[in-house]
Amino acid sequence: MEATLRFTVTDADTAAAVGSGSLPVLGTPRLLAWCEAATCAALEPTLPAGSTSVGTRVELEHLAASGVGQEVEVTASASYVDGRLHRFTVAARNVGRTRGGRLIGTGEITRVVVDAERFLSRL
Repeated sequence: MEATLRFTVTDADTAAAVGSGSLPVLGTPRLLAWCEAATCAALEPTLPAGSTSVGTRVELEHLAASGVGQEVEVTASASYVDGRLHRFTVAARNVGRTRGGRLIGTGEITRVVVDAERFLSRL
């Protein structure tokens, strides 16, 4: 299982906008959201009808800055599967002519497959 998604950093994605700092650069919470989106995209084609996945553990290292307008490519690759538990290695890179392929983030995200209706009924 693997998925790669591309995003362009906008003003709404900056640390200043998401409340994780004051600079106009990609905020770590947004990078995490993009990494989680990639894990969902990798897992989604394998899910049984009525199922979804929920994140249960995150480890993310934000290594370098990305400015507004920069394209970021996020890849999630399954590294461990045990029944409903799926662990993904994630990597984010700046892409484009000026910063092509520069690693900006790396980590691991664990998701668990659940029955959506049953999960929501427990709230």
